[in-house]
Amino acid sequence: MALCAIMFALIISSVAQAHGVAEGDQGYVQEVSGVQFIPFMYLGAKHMITGYDHLLFLFGVIFFLYRLKHIATYVTLFAIGHSTTMLFGVLTGVSANAYLIDAIIGLSVVYKALDNLGAFRRWFGVQPNTKAATLVFGLFHGFGLATKVLEFEMSRDGLLPNLIAFNLGVEIGQILALSAILILMGFWRRTKSFGRHAFAANVALMTAGFLLVGYQLTGFVIAQGA
Repeated sequence: MALCAIMFALIISSVAQAHGVAEGDQGYVQEVSGVQFIPFMYLGAKHMITGYDHLLFLFGVIFFLYRLKHIATYVTLFAIGHSTTMLFGVLTGVSANAYLIDAIIGLSVVYKALDNLGAFRRWFGVQPNTKAATLVFGLFHGFGLATKVLEFEMSRDGLLPNLIAFNLGVEIGQILALSAILILMGFWRRTKSFGRHAFAANVALMTAGFLLVGYQLTGFVIAQGA
């Protein structure tokens, strides 16, 4: 299982782009004008469902969470952070290098895997505030997307309603993706293999995070030299 997860990480890292958006969606975002609530809601849901970086981080967040109220708390914190910086970045025009932001997002995956492995307690004798960390990394995830959207130079006509629709779509996509993950996790947790392979799964998750970091930093160096 761990080997398959690492192979999957290698595959997705080879095709990853800094908060990539499908070419057809890029053209639509650049050309559309006025309020387009449903299309932008769809784009938000699609972004979350296909956003492997978001899903890897959320997979790590819920890995050892069993109660729905705890899952809801962490997912809400992530959503608040993601939505806040997404709206702020696009509406104010504040941006950063997309590769560097996505490298930090890759580090968020590494952090969560290490947290699940109890590495911080063993190495430093402290346990980071997991709720605060989820919120902070949510801010980075949203800022990464805002940076990418700014590159498309969206029309200011209907911008705020469209962004709200996009964020609503992100939450819908997040619920759908997490529902699928929780169903699979529920079946896995009922088997003896969960206890045996939980460590390996988080090592694979950490490996995926490091691969994402390496890919984005490589892209940054190439872009700087171009």
